[in-house]
Amino acid sequence: MTAKKKWEPFLHYFPYSEEDEKLGMVCTTAGDIDVLPNTVYPPNKSAHPMIFRQVAEGRTLPEFQLVYVSNGEGIFAAEGKTYTVIPGSLLLLLPGMKHFYKPVYEIGWHEYWVGFNGSFFTRLLEEGILSQEHIFFEIGLRDCILTIFNQIFDEVRTQRPLYQLKACSGILTLIAEMLAYKRRKEQPNYYQKIVEKAKYLMESNIYGDINISGIAEQLNISTSRFNEIFKTYTSMTPYQYYMHIKIHQAKSILEQEDLSIKEVAFKLGFEDQYYFSRVFKNKTGITPSAWKHFIYQA
Repeated sequence: MTAKKKWEPFLHYFPYSEEDEKLGMVCTTAGDIDVLPNTVYPPNKSAHPMIFRQVAEGRTLPEFQLVYVSNGEGIFAAEGKTYTVIPGSLLLLLPGMKHFYKPVYEIGWHEYWVGFNGSFFTRLLEEGILSQEHIFFEIGLRDCILTIFNQIFDEVRTQRPLYQLKACSGILTLIAEMLAYKRRKEQPNYYQKIVEKAKYLMESNIYGDINISGIAEQLNISTSRFNEIFKTYTSMTPYQYYMHIKIHQAKSILEQEDLSIKEVAFKLGFEDQYYFSRVFKNKTGITPSAWKHFIYQA
């Protein structure tokens, strides 16, 4: 019988090149640690650079971090609020934000973390996608989160070519999971049912014209309420979504059927082929004729 491999803490800080910085995102640190009950936190302070040592007393970082607690209990304080950390809690630490966190001394915890920086993440903060108002997430114990952290750890341990890019792709996945959780929590389940039925009605009438009021009536809600729910859930208006699926269908028709641009426009319910061409170019970056030419040349 094979002996169980002993868990060993992982803690590291990573170099990055000018090439990495040009991408606008770099992974600066990553690790995990099991803090046993009745242990001073953080353990082994000497392994941390000075700015990271005051984690349990209060510190300000020049970078972003995500901290995920997989078991144990503790507290997290920032922006004048204190949160109770339980298994499945995810903390978002922002540059320049004074904060502290620590496990309950008698209980301990197991934490995973990853640090990152760069103009791409700064832009997410400037655009409000990341926010000081939303820094604590109870996303629950999820294998996929631990898998992503371990994939990041594998990349930064080996530091193979482009490991920074691959590590940052994992960080983006963590951010996406975090934001998706926030959106699901904020929106009632019936939002999803309304949007799914609306999408079905639009896709069923892809060769016609959209009737927002008619769809809202079939959903038994007002037109304004329908627009509000659809935009909140998808970040698109119903009309924008309808145009999106029409253009997607147009690409398929151009690929598979020998029709003129005018015929494709009329088949999809556009009365004006020039308007169809403008919408197509707006959504794809090229005209329908250029798309058709590209497909047949491929």
